[in-house]
Amino acid sequence: MLERTKPNPIPSINPVPEYLVDGRTKELYEDTKNVLQVPWMGVITMALAHYLEFYETLWKAARPIMTSIEAVTACQTLRLEIEQEVQNLNPPKRYDPLREAGYAPQEINNIKETIEVFSHGNFPYTLMATLSRLALELDAFPPPSDATLFDQRHAPDVQVPFVLMEEHHADDQTKATYASVRENLELPFVNTDYRGLAQWPTYFRLVWSDLAPIVKTQEYDAVVTNIHHRFVEASMKLPNPTGTIVQDLKEAANRSASINEVLAVSQLFQWLLPGLITNVAFFREQLQ
Repeated sequence: MLERTKPNPIPSINPVPEYLVDGRTKELYEDTKNVLQVPWMGVITMALAHYLEFYETLWKAARPIMTSIEAVTACQTLRLEIEQEVQNLNPPKRYDPLREAGYAPQEINNIKETIEVFSHGNFPYTLMATLSRLALELDAFPPPSDATLFDQRHAPDVQVPFVLMEEHHADDQTKATYASVRENLELPFVNTDYRGLAQWPTYFRLVWSDLAPIVKTQEYDAVVTNIHHRFVEASMKLPNPTGTIVQDLKEAANRSASINEVLAVSQLFQWLLPGLITNVAFFREQLQ
């Protein structure tokens, strides 16, 4: 069993941003987004793309997995279960307070659609992080098997602009919120999801103030740990149509840097993503 453990010390990460890539790396990025049906490269994939040969090998294995009915169904099932479980954390409802603060219904709908984009996209990214950690840490990977192609759209049908509030553009109050995110989640960076939601600064300050005290509770930790184990179980049940074996990934990691370095990055994201999924589900429930 793969335990949920945070690497200590937290490794340095070197995500390769989309605006800096060209050539083969740009093709990999566009293919990743198209296959996962997401508008952004997750920090996990950009961090692993720093080890380009490893990421190419991982994506070669993951691409036919992520286009399978089995993977799409796993993501949908996990999401339904997790969003139901997060209701037990009793997220306070925030639709009416936002309306009273002056938010128009369309603004709130834009927030909900942005949450929907993250709610969908975080699941395949977490499967990929889990597959990477399983291979490098436990010599485990789904056994060779055929996959059933899913060639339809499964992403949410929304047209919301994908805007991130980067810290160097933020006002002092948003910077303070980002500092609280890093402190409470014990991370040196602010994930894309939070920067996306912070384009509505007063909204994000409100919902983060609701969530911040909860992330330190036993109830929250139990939810996140349970999500971690569900992803491990689901990952090992995925098809493996390319017949990729652990040795392929480990050799690619060593050629890119070292197994230990790539593993530490995989461990970090595989540790934090179940919490991120929980937090986004919490925000989603607040606007229902």
